[in-house]
Amino acid sequence: MDKNTELAATDLAAALGVVVIWGLNFVAMKYALHDFTPFQLGFWRYAFAVFPLLLFVRKPKLSWGWLAAGGLTQLGQFTFLFLALHVGMTAALASVLMQTQVFFTTLLGLMFLRERLTAPMVAGLVLASAGLACFALGFLGGPAAQGAATGAGLLLNLLAAAMWALSNIVARRAQMAQPGFDAVQYVVWMSLVPLAPFAALAWWTEPEATRWQWLHASAGAWASVAYLGWLATVAAYGAWTWLLKRHPAGRIAPFSLGVPVIGLAAGTLLMGETITHWQWLGSACVVLALAVVVVLPGLRAALRQRAA
Repeated sequence: MDKNTELAATDLAAALGVVVIWGLNFVAMKYALHDFTPFQLGFWRYAFAVFPLLLFVRKPKLSWGWLAAGGLTQLGQFTFLFLALHVGMTAALASVLMQTQVFFTTLLGLMFLRERLTAPMVAGLVLASAGLACFALGFLGGPAAQGAATGAGLLLNLLAAAMWALSNIVARRAQMAQPGFDAVQYVVWMSLVPLAPFAALAWWTEPEATRWQWLHASAGAWASVAYLGWLATVAAYGAWTWLLKRHPAGRIAPFSLGVPVIGLAAGTLLMGETITHWQWLGSACVVLALAVVVVLPGLRAALRQRAA
């Protein structure tokens, strides 16, 4: 189908569904960590993403080297993110801070893909930096200004966003090296890679008292893991890829702005999380930075088309 700018009802429903799924993703992680250790959650998240889908989804037309590279970046991303949520990061703020991957991706693209820095991206980087400065100033203000987050949680969250950006670069390089592979096949088969490392990390680094903690997890915790593996990973990513094949990226990408909004609302309403004034200001700067980067180029292109 040729790409067009008009969204049918099914397209709009799919886009909004992805936004809601990804926005609630962080609440599911936080909830599951009540019954799982970070490394156990990492293992089971990918186990659900792989099985039983591996039995029905073919291996992508991609070498094992690219699958391994993609899987290892995913390992880093969710190791840092689950540890951040475990040691002191709210689901609400994690949903915002993970969106800084857009700016990390840009910086890595400059270094590894020789991509050019556009004016909207420069403005977005400045706003995102201001947002991170607000988070840092909150930590200087003492416990009352920190809310439920910690400095370690903030750092680990940013490392997770950087690893997500690195996984984006790997996917782009893989597309350049071996174009035409199916994104959903890539996600499912790439998910095989983190299983053994997560299992080894859980076995070797966790005390014996928590080694079998997952056996006593509640039904709600297991439902959260299934949500992370099947909905947030495979279903949402597949729907997002389907939308990008039907419409220009500039028409679909703005929907991603809803993810931190849903995440903030879910964290405060469902988890009872508290967000300080500094954190609200920092979150606003990050969301505004995303709006500049995602929306502004599309508006400029539309104006040029009308003027032509």
